[in-house]
Amino acid sequence: MKSKKAPDLTTVNRRARYDYELGDDLSVGMSLSGPEVRSIRDNHVQLKGSFVTIRNGELWLNNLTLGSETARNIKLLATKSQIAELEKKKHQEGITIVPTKLLGGGRHIKLIIAIGKGKKKYDKRQTIKGRDLDREERRGLK
Repeated sequence: MKSKKAPDLTTVNRRARYDYELGDDLSVGMSLSGPEVRSIRDNHVQLKGSFVTIRNGELWLNNLTLGSETARNIKLLATKSQIAELEKKKHQEGITIVPTKLLGGGRHIKLIIAIGKGKKKYDKRQTIKGRDLDREERRGLK
């Protein structure tokens, strides 16, 4: 008897790429309850506006929207050395830890987090301008 493979569910925080210059990324696990897992598997999740904090040597995901309500603070599972490295980088000026992707396919639910430095308004304008130029080039090639 063949086992039915779960579909690969990916939720992307597109706003993070626009608001931050992203650096190294890290894949971490999540400590979830049953209803939270069900919401993620049903793809009722939004990463926009969520952020990661470090409290008492642990990573916590804040402001994750599951379904129609904001979820509780969710503990993220990473090794002590990974957390120490993130904490060291976070103490630099203007650095934050941003969730970029939520991978919900298969047996495990993983969150991809990245170190991000906030962009200024003129940096965002340059991002938009570059995107528009790329779009024009692709149209010209067709």
